[in-house]
Amino acid sequence: MSTKQPRVIHLADYQVPDYLIDETHLSFDLHEDHTLVQARLVMRRNPAAGDGLPVLMLDGQDLELLSVVLDGKPFLDYQLDEDHLSLQPNAEAFTLETQVRIHPESNTALEGLYQSGSMFCTQCEAEGFRKITYYLDRPDVMSLFTTKVKGERKRYPVLLSNGNPIAQGEEGSRHWVTWEDPFKKPAYLFALVAGDLWCVEDSFTTCSGRKVALRIYVEPENIDKCQHAMDSLKKSMRWDEEVYGREYDLDIFMIVAVNDFNMGAMENKGLNIFNSSAVLAKAETATDAAHQRVEAIVAHEYFHNWSGNRVTCRDWFQLSLKEGFTVFRDAAFSADMNSATVKRIEDVAFLRTHQFAEDAGPMAHAVRPESFIEISNFYTLTVYEKGSEVVGMLHTLLGPKAFRKGTDLYFERHDGQAVTCDDFVKAMEDSSGLDLTQFKRWYSQAGTPRLAVTGQYDAQTKTYTLNFSQSCPATPGQPEKLPFVIPVALGLLDAQGQELPLHLAGESAPRGGHAVFSIDQAEQSLVFINIPEEPVPSLLRGFSAPIKLSFPYTQDQLLFLMQQDSDGFNRWEAGQQLAVQSLQTMIAQVQRKETPILNQRLIQAYDALLQDTSLDQAMLAEMLNLPAEAYLAEIATVADPLAIHAARQAARQAIAEALFDSLWLRYQHNREVSRQTPYVAESEHFARRALQNAALSYLMLTERPEVLAACLVQFQTADNMTERFAALAALVQSPFEAERETALADFAHEFKDNPLVMDQWFSVQATSPLARALERVQSLMGHSAFTLKNPNKVRALIGAFAGQNHAGFHRVDGAGYRFLADRVIELNGSNPQIAARQLTPLTKWRKYAPERQQQMKAELERILNSGNLSPDVYEVVTKSLA
Repeated sequence: MSTKQPRVIHLADYQVPDYLIDETHLSFDLHEDHTLVQARLVMRRNPAAGDGLPVLMLDGQDLELLSVVLDGKPFLDYQLDEDHLSLQPNAEAFTLETQVRIHPESNTALEGLYQSGSMFCTQCEAEGFRKITYYLDRPDVMSLFTTKVKGERKRYPVLLSNGNPIAQGEEGSRHWVTWEDPFKKPAYLFALVAGDLWCVEDSFTTCSGRKVALRIYVEPENIDKCQHAMDSLKKSMRWDEEVYGREYDLDIFMIVAVNDFNMGAMENKGLNIFNSSAVLAKAETATDAAHQRVEAIVAHEYFHNWSGNRVTCRDWFQLSLKEGFTVFRDAAFSADMNSATVKRIEDVAFLRTHQFAEDAGPMAHAVRPESFIEISNFYTLTVYEKGSEVVGMLHTLLGPKAFRKGTDLYFERHDGQAVTCDDFVKAMEDSSGLDLTQFKRWYSQAGTPRLAVTGQYDAQTKTYTLNFSQSCPATPGQPEKLPFVIPVALGLLDAQGQELPLHLAGESAPRGGHAVFSIDQAEQSLVFINIPEEPVPSLLRGFSAPIKLSFPYTQDQLLFLMQQDSDGFNRWEAGQQLAVQSLQTMIAQVQRKETPILNQRLIQAYDALLQDTSLDQAMLAEMLNLPAEAYLAEIATVADPLAIHAARQAARQAIAEALFDSLWLRYQHNREVSRQTPYVAESEHFARRALQNAALSYLMLTERPEVLAACLVQFQTADNMTERFAALAALVQSPFEAERETALADFAHEFKDNPLVMDQWFSVQATSPLARALERVQSLMGHSAFTLKNPNKVRALIGAFAGQNHAGFHRVDGAGYRFLADRVIELNGSNPQIAARQLTPLTKWRKYAPERQQQMKAELERILNSGNLSPDVYEVVTKSLA
């Protein structure tokens, strides 16, 4: 690990590279205790960089340099430090050859080339390629790659890299394969895999009639868990052709499932490397949520072939250029494959709970950051999720046809280039004729805008006025904000719930019952004419902008919208607002040591929902779900996690008791259908099981023997993981100790050889709010299925406890904070990326009361003073304490 003070990198300092690499020829000689890497780089002076021949400085870390050859002759006049190989070229164009020795077998950071079990694999985004060989490791240096991989034939029968295979051969007990990628790419998209892998193969015929070979490589024991991913891939390929006109460009598309992986997946050109949790799924071992996650991630990485690979980002400050755009694309795909309304609800609930908290915390940054110390820390919800929302707003403002025209222009104009967020917006401007200059503030200004709205009805003139006031709080480095362009989709509802024509004063004709209005001033009003009665406004439909909206709705109006609004998202949103009001009252009661009482109107509203058989079952399950503890903490001025937990649990208990009969009826009906229906990973079946399991989670709170019996039967006889795991979770959350421990033991015994299922087993215990949760987590760290070396295990146990078990993590004695700090210090030396990502709960220390603040801050200071911190952890800790 570097001992130098971490350096801040600024967007304003960007300069084009001095040199370009036209061709990259790599040769890997794989051994158990080392790997030899030969690189031949065909280079030239960048004509855009000016005159002269500056020093060539190549990035490299943890490399043992064996030789340097310049234009065919050994070269010794170079300088070497822990991060660079520097030399003076002797010509405008030249060929540089290097040989290095690296040690994938001991690479615990899982960056560059490393071993996962007995398999070699790579992760080069963002700056991992410099741990493979000396190179210009930056996204704006794009090169043609040819890669030869050599290894022991018996141990590594499968040798993969990017592109198409062009040659292969044998040398005694060893063999080799050469791959050629016909498209220029930056080094971060390089991939290599070698191992004893089995393959599921299929094919896809593109819209132009080309046949593409599809292969998913897995370890032998997982060969029966690939079909869902393959089906998802074919759906993604067809969807991208139909919706975006994007056809796949190579002869082969490959996916490899890897157990040890810091991220979800990586879009390396033609050879996607996936965390096994993001590709393996079958009914008996993966829940519905896991099936949907696999479908979404497969789509996301495939869509990157154009939005990220064919057109990539100029520098890492532009990361949202590819990630925000691709998240928007995969969300639209998932909406088309499943329930669009439920997908939107899930995305917004996640955004408001987690990304809004990021915006309000010490790591707040713009979608296009101005600076960073470690780029790995900026693979954030702001770049991904908020970046997706920014693209979504462009789609809303332009409309589907103009947006598609804009994406066509973007891909055509910049194919094969490394570009910026401004280039993306410019394509949208040029295709639509809109001036998006002010809109671009979404890329440069951090923080979550707030939009306060009031309404006034004038019965004499029959006008209804909506007054808008927007603001944005200060964030690190940005004390003042200019107004954003906020697209507000809205409708005005009459007493029967019908949409009134939206006729804006000064316009010749109404826009219909639903329209989008741009709010681009700090103070702005919309005056609607010919409004026969005072309407109820349905605002920010579909969550048309990532903002905090406030309107002084009465409880009657919220109930009305919950039952009458034609916009499904806003029906859910009205219910959430009503629930938040009720829960905030109960939280205050808990803090005053009073018995928390749930608002009866919320119970009546939920009862009406349960009686409505026309409502989509997935939508109903979402509407019955109370706001999460994390969201209640995020919107609190001073969060009291124990009071929040107690109030929400009391509310759930009250709902379960009051609506027992309705919930029991729904549960029994859906469970019976499940018993009679074979498992299918499709939206209608997801919806049925979602409502069934939501009802069960409520019913188990009543502690009635008939519910316990039904739960045990579901756990013991379910033919799919969705129902089985839901029953286990309900038992783990219950006071039935004997049944809980028996179920946990039975589950672990049955699935002890399945790492992904055991991750679920760890998580369900880590998130249980029952007493002594921390002690259970500490005990589970000694379990034979747990290891700190595997990121999935860390996330499943430590991350789940600290991030989701608010009652356990925020214990009064501060032991939860000390536990997390100890784990971060431990992980800092082996996997800095994972260590930094576990820190998030501690970075929120300012949200809590003074005593908790002191405890959490003390642990951050202990981490800072613990020794030689990685840049990843150093950046998060110092910004949190600043």
